Amino acid sequence: MRKVLVITYYWPPAGGPGVQRWLKFVKYFRDFGIEPVLYIPENPHYPLLDESFLQDTPDDLKIYKHPIKEPYRIATIFSSKKTKRISSGIIQTKNQSFLEKALLWIRGNLFIPDARKFWVKPSVSFLKGVLEKEGIDTIITTGPPHSVHLIGYYLKHSKQLNWIADFRDPWTTIGYHKKLKLTSSAEKKHKQLESDVLNTADKIIVTSATTKQEFQHITNQPIKVITNGFDGDISTEVELDTKFTISHIGSLLSGRNPLKLWKVLSELITKNSSFKEALCIQFIGVVSDEILSSIDEMGLKDYIQILGYVSHEKAITYQKSSQVLLLVEIDSQETVGIIPGKLFEYMAAKRPIIGVGPKNWEVGEIVAQTKTGYIFEHSDDITLKNVLLNWFEQFQNNELQISSNTIEKYSRRELTRKLVEYI
Repeated sequence: MRKVLVITYYWPPAGGPGVQRWLKFVKYFRDFGIEPVLYIPENPHYPLLDESFLQDTPDDLKIYKHPIKEPYRIATIFSSKKTKRISSGIIQTKNQSFLEKALLWIRGNLFIPDARKFWVKPSVSFLKGVLEKEGIDTIITTGPPHSVHLIGYYLKHSKQLNWIADFRDPWTTIGYHKKLKLTSSAEKKHKQLESDVLNTADKIIVTSATTKQEFQHITNQPIKVITNGFDGDISTEVELDTKFTISHIGSLLSGRNPLKLWKVLSELITKNSSFKEALCIQFIGVVSDEILSSIDEMGLKDYIQILGYVSHEKAITYQKSSQVLLLVEIDSQETVGIIPGKLFEYMAAKRPIIGVGPKNWEVGEIVAQTKTGYIFEHSDDITLKNVLLNWFEQFQNNELQISSNTIEKYSRRELTRKLVEYI
């Protein structure tokens, strides 16, 4: 088998979406003639933990580790809650404290490209020996954190390597980038590093067509779209909720606040007694205070359940038991190409998806093609209301279901096949 070194910051027991993409690729690599070798930090500061992911780690996987200096550990002395929130990518836009503003400025201007930058140089020195020892000539880096790509950048300059850079999210156009209070010199440095990586890597992988288009303005290197997906090995039979449950799985950030949805739900509970009795809004994951305030203002506080972060295994159970699955993205041109990883697990759950996002959101095309639900713009409340009423009537008659098709191409195994062909 051909050996490939995968360099990643996130790995079990880390939780959240960042770990799943490469955990699943590594899980299926051997099926297609690739022997994965892994490089991860020895003592990472993960904002979320999920022990259930450990069961997907292949037997006898060779893993190399090296210590990392984590500035977030120091920052927790001042405020553990705020530091954890920022390190998770959750940035409040309103009522920021002086400490929160200071932490954001430091994060954006002193830690470029991110707070894991201190792992780069030690890793390059360490991995030179690993590559020689293992006889590896192909490496894959995955970000964010995008400092991981700098490991590939410096290794590429020091050895004859085939380097593939995988971008799970964009770099300088990601939604929270502008919230980091960047100086002009810091912004310039971010863009220069992004260009250096994109023009040095032999091949680039992105998760959306929009990101591919953006990167094509920066580099002429080959770029392949390989989305996230769902694991076909996961099979959990559960009973549907007896309530008309609308569930959101994952972090719900302030900028994603679907105000029109809350307005529609508020109107429906006011005018429809059956809807009022049946409604349940369920959040599995972190929810910003701003969104909770909006829900309260719309008179929906008594209808919400906040379950917090749960294991991936439990999240899948909630997806399958919910009547409707909610997907939300920030209303911005910059987020058109953001395709949340949970979309594909939503599709695999075979429950209707209702999405609220920006105009021309790529998710809309995928959902339409697979016939797994409906996607709306943040300003659309009339059509949204009609769809919810229609689904509620089907729910009352025990007929709420979808007839999805062509989702198999988004299975993790098929996506791994596509990746190996590209390698």
